[in-house]
Amino acid sequence: MTTAVIERKWHTTAEVAQMLGYGLSKTKMLVLTGEIRSVKDGRNRRILPRWVDEYIERRAREAEMEWSA
Repeated sequence: MTTAVIERKWHTTAEVAQMLGYGLSKTKMLVLTGEIRSVKDGRNRRILPRWVDEYIERRAREAEMEWSA
């Protein structure tokens, strides 16, 4: 019998905070300011994995530009 692994389609703000090593307050502020995209699902915010990746890539590009200046 084969076991299927179901990957998460989106994350909560708390999960993203843990993934990034940020506090929940900082992550919520990033979401509120649009730094990390999210979608409102009922009373909660949900964040797609690719949106987390976009944030990380953008921050990495910004850091590289600062280092090369």
